[in-house]
Amino acid sequence: MIKIVTDSSAYLPADLIQQHDIYVIPLKVLFGEKEYRDEIDLSHQEFYRMLAGAETLPTTSQPSAGEFFDLYSELSKGDHEIISIHISSKLSGTISSAQSAKEMLPEARITIIDSASTAMGLGLMVLTAARAAAEGKTTAEIVATVERMIPAMNVVFVVDTLEYLQKGGRIGGAAALVGTLLKVKPILCLKDGRVEPLDKVRSKRKALARLLEVVEERVGPGTPMQVAVLHAQVPDEARELEQEVRARFNCTECYFAELGPVLGTHTGPGVVGLVAYADRAAL
Repeated sequence: MIKIVTDSSAYLPADLIQQHDIYVIPLKVLFGEKEYRDEIDLSHQEFYRMLAGAETLPTTSQPSAGEFFDLYSELSKGDHEIISIHISSKLSGTISSAQSAKEMLPEARITIIDSASTAMGLGLMVLTAARAAAEGKTTAEIVATVERMIPAMNVVFVVDTLEYLQKGGRIGGAAALVGTLLKVKPILCLKDGRVEPLDKVRSKRKALARLLEVVEERVGPGTPMQVAVLHAQVPDEARELEQEVRARFNCTECYFAELGPVLGTHTGPGVVGLVAYADRAAL
């Protein structure tokens, strides 16, 4: 049997994690000296309340190699294979910890994949892998499917401010926009595992309309695709966008997810995003 592992930055809805028997290792958020495990020790509401009142921004950290070792040791019992799919190595050291744990378990059959993504960009890959494992696909088949998804995954989002990305050091090529964004909403994307600028518009409403345009340009009208709508503390805006997505696109699946503590530390509240993947090999 093949076990699927990911990390908490995927922010997969809890019912999907349970339904598909997915194992999630938490990243961490630190407010000063106090450490919280993502999705375990802090609710989203508690986190954003603490973030709003924090004098200095919290920091984030990857799971330790020891935490991966413990999980891999348990899952590899009974000759199980493990496929471990994680947040982009250009955004986090999580992959490095996973690799270190794998080296400590030379007898275990562990495959680690750098998704070059996060949030539901990572989540869609994990769901696809879990379904394939349940169907009895081999590790080689599952890995090939996930690796096909990586370059074709579209993650686009609008932030209220670049302050959090800048202070958290995850700003990537979007650093070029800093200082130019008074009264402008930056539209960002994940490209080659990094945060990069895509566009900037004058209002949040125009930014959300632009997200839809970008997905249509990249995927093509009428193309069957998996979609996820993401947000951080703006569910009403995100639900409105979701309605537009369902009306405008040929969604084979459409998910709705909120960014929690680890990604919220770097984006701040007010984020709305779209994740879209079209499996052209299946057309």
